Amino acid sequence: MLEDMTSLKRQYSTIFAHLSVIFHADCAILIWYTDGMNWIAPLMEWYLRSMRDLPWRRTRDGYAVWISEIMLQQTRVAAVIPYYERFLRKLPDVFALASVDDDRLHKLWEGLGYYSRARNLKRAAGEIVSRFAGKMPQSYDALLALPGIGEYTAGAIASIAYGEAVPAVDGNVLRVYARLFGMERDIRDPAFKKEVRAFLLPLVPTDQPGVFNAALMELGAIVCLPNGAPKCGECPVRDFCAAYREGRTAQLPVIGAKRARKIERKTVFALTIHGGLVGFRRPEIGLLAGLWQLPETPGELSDAEAAAWLGEHGILPAGELRFYERKHIFTHIEWHMRVCSAEVSAEALPEGWIVLDESHALPTAYRVCL
Repeated sequence: MLEDMTSLKRQYSTIFAHLSVIFHADCAILIWYTDGMNWIAPLMEWYLRSMRDLPWRRTRDGYAVWISEIMLQQTRVAAVIPYYERFLRKLPDVFALASVDDDRLHKLWEGLGYYSRARNLKRAAGEIVSRFAGKMPQSYDALLALPGIGEYTAGAIASIAYGEAVPAVDGNVLRVYARLFGMERDIRDPAFKKEVRAFLLPLVPTDQPGVFNAALMELGAIVCLPNGAPKCGECPVRDFCAAYREGRTAQLPVIGAKRARKIERKTVFALTIHGGLVGFRRPEIGLLAGLWQLPETPGELSDAEAAAWLGEHGILPAGELRFYERKHIFTHIEWHMRVCSAEVSAEALPEGWIVLDESHALPTAYRVCL
């Protein structure tokens, strides 16, 4: 036990500066000195005084909080607001979400990207209807069991909507934690995230868990910024911050290198018939599963090869073929696209191809080709 505590103390020297370790028999009792956790009170006071007025902060409805948290993943706050408000107008409760047509759901999500989030929302809503009679589960564990809800999202919903004292650890919180305690650990390491959650769990105030979690996230979002540019002069906890005290805010947090994205080259055809865009539905599995797409073929075709490809599919250009380059970046893949654009005609479109209308959601990966 003593060897384990000594190793832990070396690893977390900054944190253990605020600890007294008392050993008795086979147990070790960690007693927090009062000054060690003084950062919590000023953080929460700052948040309650300075938090941004965002629509999902005006409610504690679990369904609304859930929708906002899913939309905010990988998406800027400003971009989410109109989507969030429209989504709740069109699908105001779990029953509406569970029964919505897939095309309508995708259209409501169009432009947010990461469409698997929308599909998982509907799947989870179906489970809530079947298992909980349409009532949002209120515990962290029950929320965590739903499709598309991970530890962070379950913690956010449970604490903000239902007052459960559990942490919600996202990238903002990891960055704040690394700087506050001077931790030189890769914040992308899942083991580090697990340790941060375990560290914060007993610290979450039982009377205001949602405020605590929201305050940490807000601090990371608008003050303790990434890329070495935090606004330390505005930080309510800078007096407790190891990175600020030691002049290491530009070096922390440590972020491991991302795996290089795979590059896929293709030719995409932006074809219109009487002004209507031609497309077809993607397979129900894989990237952009079940969404609508433009015709495409692997590789970057020459002008002559593209014209021949159209002929092979029974498509007749009504005018000049126009060519240009576009690129779209996914998390692990980059599409480098040569686009062939034209008004066309056809006696019969290939099987599955249709002329799209406003009811069809076209992912941004293809919209950039228009």
